[in-house]
Amino acid sequence: MECKVSWNGPSGMSFLAQTGSGHLVTMDGAPDGGGHNLAPRPMEMVLLGTGGCTAYDVVLILKKGRADIRGCECVLKADRADTEPKVFTKINFHFVVTGKGLKPEAVERAITLSHDKYCSASIMLGKTAEITHSFEIVEVD
Repeated sequence: MECKVSWNGPSGMSFLAQTGSGHLVTMDGAPDGGGHNLAPRPMEMVLLGTGGCTAYDVVLILKKGRADIRGCECVLKADRADTEPKVFTKINFHFVVTGKGLKPEAVERAITLSHDKYCSASIMLGKTAEITHSFEIVEVD
């Protein structure tokens, strides 16, 4: 895996990242750090990438189990250390899984498998942060 991150120049703290798969992402800093607040912060990108990684796993695991899943949201709430390095210290993943006839034990199993075995990002962040998760199921017709 490879990516390139380039500073956009002396007028601020924004960066353009190009992924190995050819996609572009802009990041920016907070005004108190010289940024213009025009894009997500780099640590927000770490958090949202982790949410994407684990949500991907949950959907894939439920689909492979032939669950009738129609939607999946993952809301992450994180605390960071007060001093440098300001690593994540606590992260809660709250999943809202929508579908028809979804079994709570299947959703719980998918989340646990993601966090314990498949999601490299959350497993890596678990080295510095206390990871918790919760979920709710929304039934559709």
